[in-house]
Amino acid sequence: MTASASPPAFHHEGDLVAVLTAQPLAGPLDYLAPEGGCLHGAFVEVPLGPRRVLGVVWGAGRGGFDIEKARGIIRVLDVAPMQPDMQDFLRRAANYTLTPLPAMLRLATRAPGLGNPPSMQKIYRLGDADPARMTDARERVLSVLRAHGGLGFTLKELSDMAGVTASVVKGLVSHGAVHEEDTPRDRAFPRLDPDLPSKDLTEDQGGAAAHLRDGVRAGTYGTTLLRGVTGSGKTEVYLEAVAEALRQGRQALVLLPEIALSAEFLTRVEARFGAKPAEWHSGVTMTERRRAWKMVGEGRAQMVVGARSALFLPFRDLGLIVVDEEHDSSYKQEDGVLYNARDMAVLRASLCEARVVLASATPSLESWANAEAGKYARLDLAARFGVAVMPDLATIDMRAERLPANRWISPTLQAGVNARVAAGEQAMLFLNRRGYAPTTLCRACGHQIGCVHCDARMVEHRFQKRLICHQCGESAPVPTTCPSCGAEDRLAAVGPGVERLAEEAATLFPQARIAVLSSDLFGSARALKDQIAEIAEGAADIIIGTQLVAKGHNFPLLTLVGVIDADLGLQGSDLRAAERTFQLMRQVAGRAGRAERAGRAVLQTYQPEHPVIRAILSGDEEGFWRAEAAGRREAGVPPYGRMAGIILSSPDMQAVFDIGTDLARRDGPIRAVGAQVFGPAPAPIARIRGRHRVRLLVKAPKGAALQSAVAEWIAQLRLPAQTRLTVDIDPQSFF
Repeated sequence: MTASASPPAFHHEGDLVAVLTAQPLAGPLDYLAPEGGCLHGAFVEVPLGPRRVLGVVWGAGRGGFDIEKARGIIRVLDVAPMQPDMQDFLRRAANYTLTPLPAMLRLATRAPGLGNPPSMQKIYRLGDADPARMTDARERVLSVLRAHGGLGFTLKELSDMAGVTASVVKGLVSHGAVHEEDTPRDRAFPRLDPDLPSKDLTEDQGGAAAHLRDGVRAGTYGTTLLRGVTGSGKTEVYLEAVAEALRQGRQALVLLPEIALSAEFLTRVEARFGAKPAEWHSGVTMTERRRAWKMVGEGRAQMVVGARSALFLPFRDLGLIVVDEEHDSSYKQEDGVLYNARDMAVLRASLCEARVVLASATPSLESWANAEAGKYARLDLAARFGVAVMPDLATIDMRAERLPANRWISPTLQAGVNARVAAGEQAMLFLNRRGYAPTTLCRACGHQIGCVHCDARMVEHRFQKRLICHQCGESAPVPTTCPSCGAEDRLAAVGPGVERLAEEAATLFPQARIAVLSSDLFGSARALKDQIAEIAEGAADIIIGTQLVAKGHNFPLLTLVGVIDADLGLQGSDLRAAERTFQLMRQVAGRAGRAERAGRAVLQTYQPEHPVIRAILSGDEEGFWRAEAAGRREAGVPPYGRMAGIILSSPDMQAVFDIGTDLARRDGPIRAVGAQVFGPAPAPIARIRGRHRVRLLVKAPKGAALQSAVAEWIAQLRLPAQTRLTVDIDPQSFF
């Protein structure tokens, strides 16, 4: 029995109820229940000063004041009440991340127009007459409608599914073969059929799928790490778990790290279940976001595919959460409410008796350690699906290559690319740097052009003819004179980005068709998806890309991957540098040879003897994780210790340092749980958007009551008006 099975409490008219709003207040406020009463968890509109705001009935009112002064709830919204397990999730997530509860509720109500009356739209259903003349196009339309058992579709949905123009559908309407009806825009999503034929699974895949199905069928919480080499068919395996959740009448959520992955994935879902699921990410229209939010709450969206914020949708009966590419750093929200969607997925599932599948070819060390400790089950897929085999891996020792200045593609890699293109195959050149060049330097005075608002260099984006700050988004035209000394024609681009790499590739491979995949080069998610689809169909010979290309894309003709600077991620003091480099290189290499043709991946490096590079080449992933785990355990850092970051920021540099120093001196609550405080110190990027940033780091033993200690510690401060304090529990980056 799930947590949502118990009916919510009812509050009668005139009862004092607590209503939580998303406004920055200390907590719920008391109001009088409206005429007709309201359910616990009901979404309501309440007065707050002169405004009307959205809120949720959080429980019984606390009272303690003159009830004659209590204001009443204005109205109850026509949406499904928030389930008790969702309220519990928001409370616990707020406590874990030390986030005010109203800010958590804001995450759970990010759909436009929830209080608006339903708008109408036309949909099309199967009629009861035959057209006077049948054509192939008309038959396709009628076949789609018959196959979906009388469901209605919008004109675009129906014409897209049938592969016809809108005029074909309109013609069938005039014959009575299709009915045109007005219906609320926020309508149910098409039913997914879990019993449609699935792809044939290998023995390993079948065993893993059976294990996941059994877990979902049990109706109890559990987390499984599904580790499979790139191309091993992890998606087909966890879609069988989705199918079982649907059979049980429960909802499923699949989280993806990148919008660009969703198009191919939605096609696979539609092929497996006969219809597309609901989507939730920044590329979805506001109308569709509202529809998804409402239908999820009513149980009329069986499956959601979304970004990390989809965790905060009001599921009626959530039975399965899949976190695909669970190691990906984009699951960590780095502004506003700071949370890790992977960890929050586990928390949410534990509160509604759901299953979690963490899928990755290169798991995070946290998930690997939890599986080693027995907290998570673990399933392994060791071979690629079908005839595809893992690519050969090799290094190119850049110390032995003769490269002209301002060139980054080695002669050895150049020869490999030429051979693949000549054979009608594709090659990929990978560099994890957006733009044309990371630094613009004056050769006269040595000045490096930086952002006026941040302590960061401006990155040249030559395709856009702009310098752009990757911290705050500030942009400016590329100057012709040095802003420091005024020298003309002495500015030089230093170092490569993907745009500069594309320029070099155009020179080295003049006959090749070159495509650049970088998130900043596309105006919309749809444009990016379309470009990826065209490349997969053979529209480019050479693909040049950032980490965007490492995430799950399948290019059947791609047989060679060349990593331009394999040493890039090994620099710096980030405790996860080795892990992230290992994951990224293995993921990028895994793009090669995913179909019938054998693949090869080569890493250009000046450090071929580096332990991470050796681990990538050897394929001994377990050996790498064991060594990495041993080092972290000895240092007492995550996942074998705990950390919290405190970021103070202010327009006044001295003031923010003084506050940080004062806070560090008051570390009694931190020392009481056996933890240490490091800092204050300037953040690695010490100024962003004109605000100076100081960081303190708390390091605690694994079992320490970190949140309560940090809460007591920071409560001692009284911050000036211009100063902000942010707490980052389990920080993933240290900028």
